[in-house]
Amino acid sequence: MSFKSVFRIISVLWLSTVSVAFAQIRGPVEVTAAVQHDVSEELRNIPPRPPQAGQRVIPVYQIPHALGPAAPDPVLQTQAGSTAAPATGMGFDGVGKGFSGPNGSFSPDAAPPDTNGAVGSTQYVQWVNESFAVFDKATGAAVYGPAAGNTLWSGFGGKCETNNDGDPIVQYDKAANRWIMTQFAVTGTGGYLQCVAVSRTGDATGTWNRYSFSYRYFNDYPKVGVWPDAYYVTFNMFQGTFVGPYACAWDRAKMLAGLAATQVCFQFSSTVGSLLPADLDGATAPPPGSPNYLVTLASNALNLYKFHVDFSTPTNSTVTGPFTMSVAAFSKACGGGACIPQLGTSQLLASLADRLMYRLAYRNFGDHESLVVNHSIATTNAVGVRWYELRNPSGTPVVYQQGTYAPDSEYRWMGSIAMDKAGNMALGYSISSSTRNPSINYTVRSASDALGQMGSETQMLPGTGSQLPTLNRWGDYSAMSIDPGDDCTFWYTTEYLKQDGTFNWSTRIGSFQMANCGTPAAADFNISATPASATVTQGANASYTVSITPQSGFSGSASLSVSGLPAGATANFNPLSISPAQTSTLTVTTSGVAAGTYTLTITGTSGTLTHSTTVTLVVNAAGDFTITVAAPSSRSALRGDTVTYSVTVTPVGSFTADVSLSVSGLPNGSSATFNPATIAGGSQGTSMITVKTSKGTKIGTYTLTITGTGGGKSYATTVTLSVN
Repeated sequence: MSFKSVFRIISVLWLSTVSVAFAQIRGPVEVTAAVQHDVSEELRNIPPRPPQAGQRVIPVYQIPHALGPAAPDPVLQTQAGSTAAPATGMGFDGVGKGFSGPNGSFSPDAAPPDTNGAVGSTQYVQWVNESFAVFDKATGAAVYGPAAGNTLWSGFGGKCETNNDGDPIVQYDKAANRWIMTQFAVTGTGGYLQCVAVSRTGDATGTWNRYSFSYRYFNDYPKVGVWPDAYYVTFNMFQGTFVGPYACAWDRAKMLAGLAATQVCFQFSSTVGSLLPADLDGATAPPPGSPNYLVTLASNALNLYKFHVDFSTPTNSTVTGPFTMSVAAFSKACGGGACIPQLGTSQLLASLADRLMYRLAYRNFGDHESLVVNHSIATTNAVGVRWYELRNPSGTPVVYQQGTYAPDSEYRWMGSIAMDKAGNMALGYSISSSTRNPSINYTVRSASDALGQMGSETQMLPGTGSQLPTLNRWGDYSAMSIDPGDDCTFWYTTEYLKQDGTFNWSTRIGSFQMANCGTPAAADFNISATPASATVTQGANASYTVSITPQSGFSGSASLSVSGLPAGATANFNPLSISPAQTSTLTVTTSGVAAGTYTLTITGTSGTLTHSTTVTLVVNAAGDFTITVAAPSSRSALRGDTVTYSVTVTPVGSFTADVSLSVSGLPNGSSATFNPATIAGGSQGTSMITVKTSKGTKIGTYTLTITGTGGGKSYATTVTLSVN
């Protein structure tokens, strides 16, 4: 969805003047703090704000890049595969024409609906233009809503509270058991804002941490990806014409904690197409330190960028790429415009084929990483959905498989795709033709199917109406998500019509599961600790951050313990027990611990569940030094002669002080000089001591004590002098 707006530039804090090493980035990294933030009262106690009056068609802002025409499609699938799509299990109407919930009824006031939704541990949240509702996912009953989107910012002040401009996205942060909801506020004065809310619990009807971020261009088509180190968001920026995509990282840790947060952003040039950020599915996180991945369409190719954010030192943040992956030739469906036919009307529907369709779903299978994504392309006599599985994004990314699903002459578009924990895929989409009202279908592929092949399709819900003139807007996106409870169940939502008309769309929410994904797993958790290794000097403390990641809906807490501590060490956890939304700090003291390398085992226990992880503790010797004399340490001289000794000072551990040298025990009538008299700190050094006797020096054997003093420490060694 997009808005007609008066474009004005607003200020952005530019903290870096370091140029980026590729032409697709315009200017330096940009860093801004949230314009404002606060904590809401419980949503269930906030009366929904009234919807905006009237009806409005939201214009589409096209991405002006030529992506064709292409040669004949070499991966076109003209017959359905052997794997049958499972029947829909749970299914119920979402927010749309005729929807009623505990807070009243809903009538569409904008087109298209921008249907979006996500599934959590116990709830499903759906958000459309311009209202949302919270459902009990076990029964399909609405527990809150419909409510205008800006209800979330009641009492917040500013445009986030007064505007209900839409382009909504709702996400579920599986690792933290939190919800993320965001829409823009761009009409009227006050600049271009993105309103963001992060729930404080897994209950979407509870309290929320609320934020507002500011931009200098019109921030169209926001899309959000959940990642361990940040919430990544992409926009299509316009200032009358397309400025280019904009990619930002919101400080996830601060937003989960309800603290003031910043965003780190990069502006791409207008030669780059619309970007999607990677969005994490499943309980296995990306490899430690993994960047987020951004993908866009190019001419018969996909381009991938790697976005690394550093909130501590924002100027260290980078975007690298593009990594270009050639794909089978394609042309945009409808040339990017409207060509989708419907039953009983000449009105054609928009394809939005100039961009990739949300989401760019990421999954770490342990032995490989996968990204799946789709878009709409032209086929010989219709429109089909081109889908991809990309692998090895952390190295050199490759297209592992691809296909165009168009098993007949009907039109399929506006898709969304995801993978379950077994590697099965599900692709949901709208389907229409001159003999069919726009309906909701999906297809699947088993992980064992031939590469590039989808199976048969199943109809989630038949449409019983077509959209009449003069309204062609459809979409602009749909949503396929994965249930975190079993990591197997697919949930899909998109729009349809119950009867012919305009501004009378409805939406549907449905779920299904592949039989080979297995029975739902029991609730469990993983435990992890960072850093993997800590190095300290004897007497200093080492610290580790311990967290647990829920699996299959785990929502309990785990008590923590540690074993393998070296003799003399003590350990303390703060706190001693944590839930998935918390972290604990393990502090290990090393006073009296011998220098060495030790493996510590950190264990989390919750009832009968026990999981462990290991970290390394490296203890270096405390700062010290040694003093030695090169052989021979015994010398002889006639009275009046000189002798020399070689003295070496060697630092140990972190010792960096200077060491001054002195000698005692000289016989009467003799003297000594050092060259040099002080050994510089931080490195090994040698001094020559010259002892000069005289005619008056008494004959005999003497023990001389050479002393080194520095850093509050003093050590001595002895040599022998015989005077003949």
